[in-house]
Amino acid sequence: MTPTRYAFIKAQWHADIVDRALDGFLQLIPADQVDVYDVPGAFEMPLLAKDLAATGQYAAVACAALVVDGGIYRHDFVAQAVVDGLMRASMDTGVPVLSVSLTPHHYQETDHHNAIYREHFVEKGREAANAALMIGKTRNAVAKAA
Repeated sequence: MTPTRYAFIKAQWHADIVDRALDGFLQLIPADQVDVYDVPGAFEMPLLAKDLAATGQYAAVACAALVVDGGIYRHDFVAQAVVDGLMRASMDTGVPVLSVSLTPHHYQETDHHNAIYREHFVEKGREAANAALMIGKTRNAVAKAA
């Protein structure tokens, strides 16, 4: 039987923005079905996602982070490594690992940009919840048909 719990990992860099993704996720999936984990930054998400997925306790693992361009190319490498790592965690464990990891090219730490990205992360959290529910339903249908 497919688990009915979900894990949600959120990076603490720009937590005031990233935490909004959890708000959106919880609009569709009840809080009592979600275990929340904090990590220092985006780079730490794939390993924890793999560990959590490997427990067999979760229908899906969602991961949220904001990787900003600090004027050097490092953010591109971090963002690519994170997304690759999340996909690998999913493929290695057979559990959907969803990314709510954004890398805006024009983010500036201003009230205006912070407000835009806070709202955007709420929407991205809802999208992740929809994806988690849909992939679970689809995989259950495939398993029943087999």
